[in-house]
Amino acid sequence: MRIEAVHQLYFSATGTTKTIVNEVGRCFSKKTSVHELLRGSLEQDLILGADDLLIVGMPVFVGRVPALAVPSLEKLRGDNTPAILVAVYGNRDYEDALLEMKNLLEPRGFIVVAAAAFVAQHSIFPRIAAGRPDAADMEAVRQFAAGCARKLEGFSADGPAVVVKGNFPYREYAVPPLKPGADESCTRCGACAATCPAGAIPEDAPQETDTERCIACGACIVVCPARSRAFRGRQYEETAAVFFRNNSARKEPEIFI
Repeated sequence: MRIEAVHQLYFSATGTTKTIVNEVGRCFSKKTSVHELLRGSLEQDLILGADDLLIVGMPVFVGRVPALAVPSLEKLRGDNTPAILVAVYGNRDYEDALLEMKNLLEPRGFIVVAAAAFVAQHSIFPRIAAGRPDAADMEAVRQFAAGCARKLEGFSADGPAVVVKGNFPYREYAVPPLKPGADESCTRCGACAATCPAGAIPEDAPQETDTERCIACGACIVVCPARSRAFRGRQYEETAAVFFRNNSARKEPEIFI
């Protein structure tokens, strides 16, 4: 098929999902529109045609698509539009995330032509998959993108459906109980408050965190110039030690084309 335009849509709190989606998109030298959901949800329907390509990237939050991103996915509208799905997870498991994305898009006029799950450094426990995606991961991303391009050359809306891993009903959605906070080095610059997608950090008191609203995405940690924000405390250290023992063995990308 002839692709007229590429739309990249992703939620990327720590930047790794953005990196991977951008690398997939580089394979398609077409006009590209980027929709970064960390900066705000889609306010109106995004309508794509049959000659467009949609690339969706989502981090995995406890086996699911981030709940904050779902309303934007529900605003997508296609017309037998091909779609590529990317789930990015912290080396534990991506569980139902790819299936959830697929089930959200297909009834809205999209045809999933390929999907993949890639590993990135864990946003809560950074010892897990530290430094990933690494060079080997990025090469796998490029190979995946090339495979997608080859498939799209002979794309037909009547072709066989891509099957991805996952279960339905999905795993019950849960927000991690551990929340990041600031220490005494906080300069109250407000960068975290301006970035937080959940509105969990008050603009007039950025050293504080509304733990009821916080989704533990880690965006505030990445943008903090003073490195004041972090996950810390005895409960965190104890949980991190157990998590590392159970999830430190390297996992590799999984591809569905």
